[in-house]
Amino acid sequence: MADNDRRPAFFRRITIRNPDGTQGPFTPASIFSSNQIAPVISPILGEHVVDCDAAPFCPKYLFRTSKGTEHRKGGQLVLTPGKIRLFLAEGQKNSGWLTGHDLRKELADKPVLNANVLDYLLAHQELIPEEWKGKVAVLFWGTIYRDAIGSLYVRYADWRGDRWVSSCDWLGSVFHGCNPAAVLASPEL
Repeated sequence: MADNDRRPAFFRRITIRNPDGTQGPFTPASIFSSNQIAPVISPILGEHVVDCDAAPFCPKYLFRTSKGTEHRKGGQLVLTPGKIRLFLAEGQKNSGWLTGHDLRKELADKPVLNANVLDYLLAHQELIPEEWKGKVAVLFWGTIYRDAIGSLYVRYADWRGDRWVSSCDWLGSVFHGCNPAAVLASPEL
């Protein structure tokens, strides 16, 4: 870029590419529909946008691309108050429980959120609703991991008294009413 470029430094650092990797020409519509600009401009506009299509963070000793794993994509999710709700399957209600494998089957047609949303919320803990603190774990069933011996895991958010942290649970475990799934309040993104 030329030294005589008088645009603010912020704008000079943004390089937007077409889907084929080339640069420009751009229209305002193409710039704002670009998945490259949303993460840059959203915080400036006060929006919180999660790229649910990106490859999720993978905790140590787990894999995300093996037999049994899953990563449900969901486009660009704009987080707004009330966008996420907690869901319990019928078997989890009234002191009931389900194994993770059974619960995963019950959630197959639900708009569960993936680990990218979990990681975004952990980075922006002010967005996590206060009422979640009474739960043992809020699970993000949209991403399922596998370990070296083939066991499957789901990640969750857990309140530790002063902050939220992430951990994972084996699908062979039992999940009670204090282990809700994070789902979209409505299927539309």
